Amino acid sequence: MVAARRQFEGRLPLSALPRLRGSLADVEGECGFTLEFGQDTLQVPYIELSIDAGLPLLCQRSLERFVFPVRSVLRLGLIRDEADEAALPEGYEPLLVPEDGLVRPAELVEDELVLALPVVPLAPGSEPIDRTWSAGEEELQAASPFAALASLKKK
Repeated sequence: MVAARRQFEGRLPLSALPRLRGSLADVEGECGFTLEFGQDTLQVPYIELSIDAGLPLLCQRSLERFVFPVRSVLRLGLIRDEADEAALPEGYEPLLVPEDGLVRPAELVEDELVLALPVVPLAPGSEPIDRTWSAGEEELQAASPFAALASLKKK
């Protein structure tokens, strides 16, 4: 594929990505991707992966569903051994090619989507709740482990 400079385009339903499913609010939608194989001027074999997806997530402020847009383009340098990672030019992410030499596009796309997920999903425009709740005097007394000792001291 590298020598022929092949290019592939496709769409994957989100329901077909098992490692991603658990992080989504639902599995409605799909992901578009493009894989472009090639070699740069230094003869480094690479795959340029472009992803365009909308991931349905649950906002942790409002607990409502929202669509998180993912648009990324990255260049994966194909390596056969982990020691070859240091030789990759700047801007390349290493991709360890399995011994059988087969690159699985669905797994590449799923890996990148999992990495693109925010740690805490927050819908754009959702405002933080600025409310303070103070405990009453009785709650503060009951919460204190020394409240019983204080009552003995007064006797």
